[in-house]
Amino acid sequence: MSDPLVRPFAGLRPAPGRAAEVAAPPYDVLNADEARALATTNPWSFLHISKPEIDLPPETDPYSDAVYARGAENLACMVDEGILTRDPAPRYYVYRLVMGAHVQTGIVGAGSIAAYQANRIRRHEFTTPLKENDRVRQIDALNAQTGPVMVTHRRDAALTVVIDRVTARPPAYAVTGKGGVDHTFWVVDGTDEIDAVSTAFDAMHAIYIADGHHRSAAAARVAAARRTADPTPRGDKAYDYFLIVSFPDDEMQILDYNRVVTDLNGLRVDEFLDRVRDVFTVSDSTSAAKPDRVRSFGMYVDGRWHRLQPKAPTPTDDPVAALDISLLGERLLCPVLGIGDPRTEKRIDFVGGIHGMAELERRVNSGEMAVAFALYPTSLTDLMAVADAGTVMPPKSTWFEPKLADGLVSLVLD
Repeated sequence: MSDPLVRPFAGLRPAPGRAAEVAAPPYDVLNADEARALATTNPWSFLHISKPEIDLPPETDPYSDAVYARGAENLACMVDEGILTRDPAPRYYVYRLVMGAHVQTGIVGAGSIAAYQANRIRRHEFTTPLKENDRVRQIDALNAQTGPVMVTHRRDAALTVVIDRVTARPPAYAVTGKGGVDHTFWVVDGTDEIDAVSTAFDAMHAIYIADGHHRSAAAARVAAARRTADPTPRGDKAYDYFLIVSFPDDEMQILDYNRVVTDLNGLRVDEFLDRVRDVFTVSDSTSAAKPDRVRSFGMYVDGRWHRLQPKAPTPTDDPVAALDISLLGERLLCPVLGIGDPRTEKRIDFVGGIHGMAELERRVNSGEMAVAFALYPTSLTDLMAVADAGTVMPPKSTWFEPKLADGLVSLVLD
């Protein structure tokens, strides 16, 4: 029998009545100052584990050994004080996110590293060494995976039945997090329900990483190192799995992920607009030019908004080349503005759609940036097509909202 795609696990999670104190925004959406401000009066915030530099002098290098050691110390303290407790047996969990009118409800489980390496848990982004190394060191220091990877699966009737049944019961906890997002959490501990979830996942051809490529890549590296050092590796130990939350594809929400560039690559504004008109139809807009469909772009430069439509046809036989983000890069950002690899280029920055069009205007009007580009959100269908083709999207192609909280459950690697 093949290894399970997803399996239950005995989660480490907040004790009754403690979830509101523990739950924290993901480690990578806050800088140290923001995290310190949120957690300074709350000793049980999970930020003391996910961003432990906040408990050290401000000048501390966030990648120093002392930071990871402090995170492990803080985790041990929260366990010793009974703030976090371990479930007695493996189980699944149901996690619901509500942001305004948007609702998504998924299954928390342990995803197979073997399935990840065999491309049954599929990715669509490259990682950067610095961020990946950071997550490896964090997982090793804590001996736990504390940051859940957001995954999506094609809607499954059997999983829907289990989720509907479980969410009809009172939750283990419900908290309101950053930005007014509601996080509600149920425990799935009935044998029949656990078996139904495992069977449903095992029948799936593939599931897809939405958000958390560095965490999943780091988990795979930790597993490889521990397997090598383990005198009795079996392929089914805790380190052979990583923490995931899998949501139905039709409940996922992708927002636009926009671009701002520091300068016009030596061009005057009129020269730049002429170059843009070589490859795009440009029309003035009296208001923020938020794209309302694919193959359309908004551009803000010199205090004015413009709408852009590509003149040449878009490739349809290559799922990556067909993306709006690729089109903008290959026809404008690279040839006109000289932006090469966005992963290493210092002249470009990225602004999630959650911040709105006003943020693009602010970045340009302040003089920090010279031009902003607004894009239509990448679709989940496009994401899956790229992953199924075994290729990757350009960096910063997708911005998922709402974000998962840290601290609601962790996977201990014992």
